[in-house]
Amino acid sequence: MKILFAASEVAPFSKAGGLSDVVGSLPKWLEKDAEIAIFTPLHGSIDYNKWGLKELENSDMWISFSSQPQKFKLHMTKLPGTNINVFFVQNDWYFSCFQEVYPRWLDPRYEHERYVAFSLATLEYAKQLNFRANIIHSNDWHTAMIPLYIKANYKYDEFWSGVNNGAGVKNVFEIHNLAYQGVWFEDILDFANMRKDIVYNEWGCEHYGRVNWMKGAINYSDKIVTVSPNYAKEILTGEYGEGMDYTLRGHTDKLVGIVNGIDYETFNPKTDKTIIKNYDSSSLKNKEECKKKILEYFGLEYKKDRPLIALISRLVEQKGLDLIRQVENDLKNIEADFIFLGSGDKSYENLFIWLSNNTPNIRTYVGYKGELANQIYAGSDFFLMPSKFEPCGLSQLIAMRYGSLPIVRATGGLEDTVTGYPLNDSNGFKFWGYDGYAMKDAISCAINIYKDKYTFYAMRNSAMKADFSWKQSAEKYLAMYKELVR
Repeated sequence: MKILFAASEVAPFSKAGGLSDVVGSLPKWLEKDAEIAIFTPLHGSIDYNKWGLKELENSDMWISFSSQPQKFKLHMTKLPGTNINVFFVQNDWYFSCFQEVYPRWLDPRYEHERYVAFSLATLEYAKQLNFRANIIHSNDWHTAMIPLYIKANYKYDEFWSGVNNGAGVKNVFEIHNLAYQGVWFEDILDFANMRKDIVYNEWGCEHYGRVNWMKGAINYSDKIVTVSPNYAKEILTGEYGEGMDYTLRGHTDKLVGIVNGIDYETFNPKTDKTIIKNYDSSSLKNKEECKKKILEYFGLEYKKDRPLIALISRLVEQKGLDLIRQVENDLKNIEADFIFLGSGDKSYENLFIWLSNNTPNIRTYVGYKGELANQIYAGSDFFLMPSKFEPCGLSQLIAMRYGSLPIVRATGGLEDTVTGYPLNDSNGFKFWGYDGYAMKDAISCAINIYKDKYTFYAMRNSAMKADFSWKQSAEKYLAMYKELVR
């Protein structure tokens, strides 16, 4: 069985969110059962020498979009620790000219052109390489064009239609975040050279008079995957469906939720070289040293019986940061210290900077550093995730791996992965209402448990021993692929 993954970002080469971690980790667990190829854009931020990329000979390819010819080249390296080929599609007009995966302030039309070009180039390069995939696994709206191309332009293409004993290539479309659907005007189909007579209708990609790439992928894929079972249920409702719930309710037969995993080799406090002291569940004194170090870094005083609460996040509305704004004055008087790390919307960045400058117990680093993030995970006692919605969430899984108990709003994957106090084997704390004072009550509960060392260490032990590796999730993906191929 051959599987082609297409994604806008792939860890460790390029990273802006959880999508890159999934595409960079899941294939490792499928390698022994399938031949895999990963396609991603060659972003300008990718370190060519560090990752050993090589340009493939005779890979120059010209593709015309409307009347605009574009030149592509193909580069390749191995996914670290595997024999899996990762192919990087180079285009100097759309990708290589930027140092960010998702540059800010781009013209929306240009953003659509970028991923239309990447998706079509991916299909053409797969043909050139003779990688005749049984399954194409596309991710989010950036590659949602692929199922449409297969349905329309490649419907009678012998390369793609002849696979799987003549049944044609099977499309798996994964929704990492339904809030971003890829919506633009009808003329983008002309740019894409896509068969408008086939795809631009209510059973295709037309949605309220606009092209909606995600709707097209939902309609034309053979399986739709979300990154947690609870999120698969939530997106069928008006509250979480982002206007796509009606379409999704028509495809419940092919909708499945599989919890994301994390790479336990990458996120391992016992071997992590970025933290001052390594530790596991049997050497937690070393974790306390990590706490002292991170408090010192942020200019906070270490107090033995005072907990440290961390938040590492993109600073956007989805992450529930309005709840922090709602109770910002109360947080100053809570018997705990807070460290925030992240970047995003300026309004939230400014809020966190103001809190950092005007409160004795809150400190902020605006931006993102992977090493600093790991040090915060290792040094914190609790990890705050008050998300408005959360398809899966990886931060709470990493936090538990490092012995930091999550305090979460019970939504999406947070509901699936965190067992709230006082249930048996609880590994975190939950609140349900989207309200700052409900969050504050959950924080207060966590602080009280911190004082009860017996219960706190029992919960920390449960969190560190919980298995959120890719092993179980990968088995579910593999079963799904095999079912489609049969």
